[in-house]
Amino acid sequence: MSDSGQGFSVVRRVIDLSEAVRVDPDVPRAGLAALLARHGERPADLAEGVFTETAAAELRAAARRMAAVLVETDEDRAAGALNDLFEQYGARPRLTRHDGHPWHLHVDRGQGAGWGEWFLASGALALSQLLTEHGRIVWGACAAAGCGRFFLGTGPGSARRYCSTTCATRARVAAHRQRKRAERETGR
Repeated sequence: MSDSGQGFSVVRRVIDLSEAVRVDPDVPRAGLAALLARHGERPADLAEGVFTETAAAELRAAARRMAAVLVETDEDRAAGALNDLFEQYGARPRLTRHDGHPWHLHVDRGQGAGWGEWFLASGALALSQLLTEHGRIVWGACAAAGCGRFFLGTGPGSARRYCSTTCATRARVAAHRQRKRAERETGR
């Protein structure tokens, strides 16, 4: 299980896995393996005999737990949730280099850590780094009605509320129409 590398984003992996489980709570093992492969995991680590159905279930549960952090909008509560993950799943950080990846941090409990523990420990570290670097939450769940898709918004400007310009525009148009309807109903 890798944690980092050139062009590799632990946070993007957290968001993509959590989103996959949000959309399909029973996403099959093969679907999770394909997603992990897109995020740099070695095919040998994702083979059926290694990344088992039990491991996939553990990873799905971990993604649901991480989703609770991704929907948090209060910085203090988000920090508390991340600290809880460190308390439960983290270990002393260690530098490692393996599988062709450059030096990077691991914060799980070593080779014996299961997929869920690895995902929660590395995800908590990545989200914590973003929170401290930006001084605010830069991830979230789309505020557009009926969406809820997870996103990462590390760009300049105010905090994002929507996963895309499409959802932002749809929400603005809906709010505008609702205001116009209310004005007509109240006779203003």
